Amino acid sequence: MSHTLDRVRAEARAWYEENWRPDDSLAAWWSALARSGWGFPTWPTWAHGRGLSAEDAKVAFEERRRVGAIGPPSGIASTLAGPTLIAHGSDEQRARFLPDIVMGRVIWCQLFSEPGAGSDLAGLRTRAVRDGDQWVVNGQKVWTSGAHLARWGILIARTDPHVPKHRGITYFVLDMHQPGVEVRRLREMTGRAIFNEVFLTDAVVPATEVIGEVGDGWRVALTTLAHERSSLGAGSLAEGGSIIIGRPDPSTRVGDLAAARRGRGEPSPLTGGGHGYVIDLARRFGRQHDPVVRQELARAYIAGEIGRMTSLRAKAAAEAGRRPGPEASIGKLAASINVRHLRDTALRIIGPHGTLHHGDAPDNGRPQEMCLGAPVLSIGGGTDEIQRNILGERVLGLPGDIRVDKDVPFSALAT
Repeated sequence: MSHTLDRVRAEARAWYEENWRPDDSLAAWWSALARSGWGFPTWPTWAHGRGLSAEDAKVAFEERRRVGAIGPPSGIASTLAGPTLIAHGSDEQRARFLPDIVMGRVIWCQLFSEPGAGSDLAGLRTRAVRDGDQWVVNGQKVWTSGAHLARWGILIARTDPHVPKHRGITYFVLDMHQPGVEVRRLREMTGRAIFNEVFLTDAVVPATEVIGEVGDGWRVALTTLAHERSSLGAGSLAEGGSIIIGRPDPSTRVGDLAAARRGRGEPSPLTGGGHGYVIDLARRFGRQHDPVVRQELARAYIAGEIGRMTSLRAKAAAEAGRRPGPEASIGKLAASINVRHLRDTALRIIGPHGTLHHGDAPDNGRPQEMCLGAPVLSIGGGTDEIQRNILGERVLGLPGDIRVDKDVPFSALAT
């Protein structure tokens, strides 16, 4: 272990041992984390971080877990909006938005996907038209996680239809609490409703809320998408780093939250369980020596290790001021494969009990939640097919798909 790692570990250990107080409120704890920089240690110091490398930050996380402390705010605000603002926001925007993000005061959502664009995100049709010192937005977004709770939204909209589709997009911060924003819940087969469709009718965005330059929104969006894939990667899921919707009551006692999370076992909010949980399930059902079960758990472990390694590379790129590259797609694809292995293995372990759900099923239906929730990771943040295209073209050097619309003005494309 290097002297740097020793120093970081000692500093983190001393801080957590001195400041972790289980009787504090969540708001007080997140405020202390934000002031210390240990909440988001890889962020720059001017962005309420400590400027650490991913390797250094890992030992800080280990010390946090050792004392039993809960982590910083998780969600679209900190995993997507924050890193995008750090990379592309103005000094004024960073000063205005980042403090609330690191202290978990507000919830954000991501207004990217559209029903008419599908996997072709650059084919979006939501329009933003300049009107004096503001933009007027009309269109529809879909699969917007947490929009029903969000205060702010990161939005991409078409501002110039007379240029090719990738060059006519601008990136905005949208106030979700205005009359022109209508949110409708979408019920999933899990029974939850964390996704939404959002209708924008003459919604207003001040010109000061453009992130980056007008017309350069695709480049800014790629930063967001890369961080999204990193946050959904197998390594991030294993550390509980996936995107969480909503937040606990700020007045909640943090000791109670820590105890509840320990009781739930290894976190993986998208799937209801993780590798350690499925191993424990095998033991409880007497299937830990089943050769097929052991093989599937080994495959899941390998996928998880691939995800962890690629997540470290993606984080290192972000710390160096670069947008995470294809390694983010490797981690995302590994996580998707991992989830399917764990889903199938959990159902194999419980056998006929897999036909039950909720209170009638083992663990109140947690294995069934893994089954029904697994497709989310294969679709959200870019489908498995999109990740394979990225890897094929940017890593293996394979020829890309024929794109006849690449240099055609968006207004000339067939509707």
